[in-house]
Amino acid sequence: MRAVDIIIKKRDKIELTREEIEFFIKGFVAGDVPDYQASSFAMAVMLNGMTPRETTDLTLAMAYSGDTLDLSDVVDLAVDKHSSGGVGDKTSITVLPTVAACGLPVGKMSGRGLGFSGGTLDKLESIPGYRVDLTTEEFKKQLKEIGAVLTGQSLALAPADGKLYALRDVTGTVPSTPLIASSIMCKKIAAGAQAIVLDVKTGLGAFMQTLDEARVLANLMVDIGRLAGREVVALLSDMNQPLGHAVGNSLEVVEAIETLKGGGPHDFREHCLHVCAHLLVLGKRAKDLNDGRAKAEKAMADGSAFEKFRVLVTAQGGDVSYVDDTSKFPKTKFVEMVLSPTDGSISQIQARSVGEASVILGGGRAKKSDSIDHAVGLVIHHKVGDTVKKGEPLFTIHANDESKLVEAREMTLAAHRFSTDVVQPLPLFYD
Repeated sequence: MRAVDIIIKKRDKIELTREEIEFFIKGFVAGDVPDYQASSFAMAVMLNGMTPRETTDLTLAMAYSGDTLDLSDVVDLAVDKHSSGGVGDKTSITVLPTVAACGLPVGKMSGRGLGFSGGTLDKLESIPGYRVDLTTEEFKKQLKEIGAVLTGQSLALAPADGKLYALRDVTGTVPSTPLIASSIMCKKIAAGAQAIVLDVKTGLGAFMQTLDEARVLANLMVDIGRLAGREVVALLSDMNQPLGHAVGNSLEVVEAIETLKGGGPHDFREHCLHVCAHLLVLGKRAKDLNDGRAKAEKAMADGSAFEKFRVLVTAQGGDVSYVDDTSKFPKTKFVEMVLSPTDGSISQIQARSVGEASVILGGGRAKKSDSIDHAVGLVIHHKVGDTVKKGEPLFTIHANDESKLVEAREMTLAAHRFSTDVVQPLPLFYD
């Protein structure tokens, strides 16, 4: 068997066998298949696609290309959630402690932000001392003892994915649905997940900008999960406007904490409760979605969700005093409230532009080597469908550089569009 023959088959739109896919991925990880052949393979997949069976075989080959995590000796059912990324999406920080407080242990490995999309690890590192580099032994011990872990991905898990993604990033093959689906699912399978809730974003601030694109990706990941013997539910959620109000690392942590206490923005709280309900049903802790939602609401209302987050932060070395008193988070040099330039209904808040404005302020990365300013960001005061008066607060900028503040202000102002007609609010979920 030769790598070039496998590339030629995929180039000619011929379905690959499991053995061919495994041979290629093993050779790539071992260094026997060079980068230029892996790049050629990725482009052939990008142009010609893969069947669900091929994509599942690719997913499993990447999942088992390194270490795998077996959580069967720690939990009765390993559940996980994944968001395909967006602006203001701090869902894991609220959802994980809430479902753990309902008796469902969740150990999650999250990622960092790149481009306009924020990363859970960057947000958690706003809390001084919080560790995101737990070893496998620490991961399992903490999951067993407190039922909650929120850490970074081990380099030893699914190494084929890391190698292939680095090539995709520089060869124009990132937006390939089979490669996106296999990249997401291989990490979940390698991390021991038996039941997975996928939060697939669609809209202006998502990687899948149309509902049809998001539906194709969601269906493919559900197919992969079922073919791999996992239970998977995919939710199609809106990312045309930021989720919640806060965009920026410590600002989002504060908003997530407010939501854990039963407050927070209405849209973000509703989003979290819906994801919690699905996790609790999949995890056999609720009989249906209504029961799951009621349990999650109770955990927020009685303080157990917030207390579980305190325990989680403490277990991972974070300074819990920042959780107890969020005014301790560092303040920026400049805080500017920007007022509405007109009367009208808000018809659009371009999520991607808001995310890019946060990156300009220093709250995200244009490239992987960039450092993060955890204090900066924006608070968007309204939602699509809201009516505003001229001179009413529209958004607030938190900045440490005056020139960056000016740039972010113009970009965020341009992200807001107004209409003289009544505008309907956007749905939280499409399917």
